[in-house]
Amino acid sequence: MQHRFADCVLDDARLTLTRSGAPVAVEPRVFDLIHLLVRNAGELVTRDRMIEEVWQGRIVSESAISACIAAARKAVGDDGKTQAVIRTVARRGLMLVAEVTAVGAVAPLPEPSADAPRPATVPRVRYIAGAGGQPIAVSVNGSGPPLLRVDAPAWDIEVEWTSPYWRDATEALAQSYRLARFTRRGFGDGGDAAPRVDYEALADDIGLVADAAGFERFALFSQSGGIHAALRFAVRHPSRVSRLVIAGGYVEGRSRRSGTDVANDAFRRLVSEGWRSEAEGIGAAFMFAYLPEGPLDAILAAARNFQGSVTKEAELALRDAINAVDNGALLPQVRCPTLIVHARHDAVHPLSEARKLAAGIPNAELLVLETANHLPLPGKPAWDVFLAAFRDFMDAAP
Repeated sequence: MQHRFADCVLDDARLTLTRSGAPVAVEPRVFDLIHLLVRNAGELVTRDRMIEEVWQGRIVSESAISACIAAARKAVGDDGKTQAVIRTVARRGLMLVAEVTAVGAVAPLPEPSADAPRPATVPRVRYIAGAGGQPIAVSVNGSGPPLLRVDAPAWDIEVEWTSPYWRDATEALAQSYRLARFTRRGFGDGGDAAPRVDYEALADDIGLVADAAGFERFALFSQSGGIHAALRFAVRHPSRVSRLVIAGGYVEGRSRRSGTDVANDAFRRLVSEGWRSEAEGIGAAFMFAYLPEGPLDAILAAARNFQGSVTKEAELALRDAINAVDNGALLPQVRCPTLIVHARHDAVHPLSEARKLAAGIPNAELLVLETANHLPLPGKPAWDVFLAAFRDFMDAAP
């Protein structure tokens, strides 16, 4: 269905928004809010209904709601003063006041020219119950062989979509694969001063996400701290994992391999001093160690993602867990073809850790990227090398 209003067209089949014929990039929640208002044009949409449909009933701050409303107004060419499209009904909710025309039959889109702007894509997100009772946000997009990506527990897949570099990396995979991503919501929000990090439970989440995505047998792609859950799932469920790719992985945590106490970790001290600070400087310093070659926008976006996803106490618990982790006993039990990708000049988890992974996992392959960035990012020379090797490995005969 196409919904035409003001100078905008919202297409809920293609999940796109255009204004004056040009694509408008919007994040998923903003798209969902506009869609909700358009479907109920001329009617009051209460804040309770917005929270129920846009945020799936989760507890959300007033500032987050206000930011989403402001972004929706900006996307449709409106503002809080004019309110020509989206009107605020004081203390009650919102109303879309522009006339809306719905068109059911949509003509095929013409082939875009080479220099035409790429239409905005908005991945849909749904929620399932996690192994520990906490909700898991799941997004599946793209087409092709099934691929499930496992990130560090504090990485937010919805916030990821607001940053071009991180979004571009995801879209590049979704062009060739049916890609599933997930985030465990409310990590560490149980009220404990030091939340418990359970990699076995996180491995259980992988199975739940795969089931929700309709994946029976699939490839696993783990990044950095995602390796701990991915390894455990691959060992416990060899019949379900066709291939395993590990980027920025490691066998032992920083404190374990250096023989120092976890409390002396420099990254832990950065978190203690400035997590969730209004200033981005400390978060950026944290991420700069992981991505010393930048770009700066990607560093800042990653810092905002991590700082906005978990509490300081939860992040400290995560730091302690990854510093003390030891995956050595799991490596010989991995049965699927495995590709290990690592930066030659990675200062956080050195190349020696990748070599230990390759030596410990039967018949594993190691690809060394000529970069200092912990993970490859689009726009850097190492990205093209990584993507080509990734596709070759995925397409190889079993």
